[in-house]
Amino acid sequence: MRVPSMAEIASTGETIDVLFWVGCAGSFDQRAQKITKAFATILEKAGIKFAILGKEEMCTGDPARRAGNEFLFQMMAYNNIQVLNNYKIKKIVTTCPHCFNTLKNEYPALGGSYEVIHHTTLLQELIDEGKVKMKEGGSFKGKKITYHDSCYLGRANNIYEAPRKVLEALDAELVEMKRCRTNGLCCGAGGAQMFKEEEKGSTRVNWERTNEAVSTGASIVAAACPFCNTMMTDGVKVAEKEESMQVLDIAEIVAAAL
Repeated sequence: MRVPSMAEIASTGETIDVLFWVGCAGSFDQRAQKITKAFATILEKAGIKFAILGKEEMCTGDPARRAGNEFLFQMMAYNNIQVLNNYKIKKIVTTCPHCFNTLKNEYPALGGSYEVIHHTTLLQELIDEGKVKMKEGGSFKGKKITYHDSCYLGRANNIYEAPRKVLEALDAELVEMKRCRTNGLCCGAGGAQMFKEEEKGSTRVNWERTNEAVSTGASIVAAACPFCNTMMTDGVKVAEKEESMQVLDIAEIVAAAL
């Protein structure tokens, strides 16, 4: 599958339904690249006309702002806004809640106003509209799935139902962790913590969160963020549960059930 860039779309005078903002993790992290491919496959099968920025896409600047480098954040943001406005982009979808939050809530103040949606919200819409149909009795039939709430999706943007509704469309059992929704525990990567060592404590945040997932008896941890995916996968390895527990993005789960 080959996804066109906005430069190619603009040169032909065509239009798109939505721009897919891939993000740094989705572009460069080998694990997150699988999520990118899964989501692109779903969009293609659903008949959605989409494109990417390709080499014109820079980091949104989220980690820089969280780490306190406001100058770097604004430099990156202005560059991205210039590119997006140049292509007259109206609607953006992304698989990363960090990119989602920054594009949706922080770019408007700098001149970049777009309709920004997270991929779980779009997946829910596509399922409701019948554009995405999952097989009955697929590979997830009868399995227990627990969903980990991303901080930037949940607490920051109040998106709790869309990911769960997507999972409920499977022939699986959705089980909640003790701390979920507004009370959900961070995976340990937010606020630029992904790129630094933690402060001293009795345990690592991702280990504690993974133990909560293990205690549900679920065989699959569903995530909706590439950073959460990395942290929970690390936690599963530390808990030595790799044989009995998988960490998958919701896009991967849907793609596998098509």
